[in-house]
Amino acid sequence: MAEFTRDGVTLHYLDEGPRDGPILVFSNSLGTDLRLWEPILPLLPKGLRIIRYDMRGHGKSDVPPAPYAMGTLVRDIEGLLDHLEVRNALFVGLSIGGMIAQGLAVKRLDQVRAMVLSNTAAKIGQPKLWEERIAGVRAGGVEALTDAILERWFSRAFLTDPRLPYWRAMVTSTPDEGYIGCCAAIAGTDFYTPTSGLRLPTLGIAGYDDSSTPPDLVRETVDLIPGSKFVLLRRAGHLPHVEQPEGYAQALTEFMTETGHLPPEA
Repeated sequence: MAEFTRDGVTLHYLDEGPRDGPILVFSNSLGTDLRLWEPILPLLPKGLRIIRYDMRGHGKSDVPPAPYAMGTLVRDIEGLLDHLEVRNALFVGLSIGGMIAQGLAVKRLDQVRAMVLSNTAAKIGQPKLWEERIAGVRAGGVEALTDAILERWFSRAFLTDPRLPYWRAMVTSTPDEGYIGCCAAIAGTDFYTPTSGLRLPTLGIAGYDDSSTPPDLVRETVDLIPGSKFVLLRRAGHLPHVEQPEGYAQALTEFMTETGHLPPEA
C-alpha cells in the first residue's frame, strides 16, 4: 500500500502506469474512496500514468478530527503530487474533488495543465444544508443518511441496479468523522472569484439526473473559465462515470486529444 504523510496525516494512494506516461490525477467525491474511478479505467487509452488517492477521512487514509478546511484538502494533494514529482497533470475532480481541483489550479498551475470539473461547482449548497448534514451524521452515523445519499447520486433506474449494493457499502464504510470533516470543508468554500481568474483547458461534465450538483450549477461554474467546454450525460446522476462509463470515458478521451494529453501510441 502506497502512503504519503503530511503534517502527521497519512494518505493512501495508487500510482499506476508508466512513469513517463501522460499523468491523470483523480480526486473523489464525498463518501467514496479511490475505487470510485474503477468503472472507467479499462476504457481509457493505454500508456497513461494514473494517480488516485483517498482524501483525509476517507478510504484507507487517516481520519483526523473534524472539521477540515478546503485549503487543507488542497495542500494534501499538492504535497502528494510534489512527493511524486508530478507536473503538467490532467486533474479530474468529482464533487468535492472538483472543488479541490479548482483550489489546486489556482495555486499550482505547474501541477495542473488541464482539468475536468465533474458534477461539482465553485460553491455547493448553503452552510445550513451542510450543518444539517453534519448533525444527521452525528446523530445516526453516515449509514443513517445512506438511502438519501444514493437517491441524490443516482438516476431512478439505477436504484434497482444490481451494482447498487457495492456503492452503498462504499458510502457506509466512510468514517463519520471524515464525512463530517469534508462536509465542513464544502460548507466553507466559495471559489467563484478565484475560479473566474483561471485560464487553463477545462471540461465540465454533468449528469442529467444529478440532484446534488444539477447540470445548470456545473455549467455556471465551468462558464467562469474562458474557452471551457461542457458535456451533459443523460441517464446519469451525480456519478455519471458509474451509470454511463462509455460516454464518460469518451468525453475524457476526446478532451485529452484536444489538449494533447494522450500517450504517443493512443
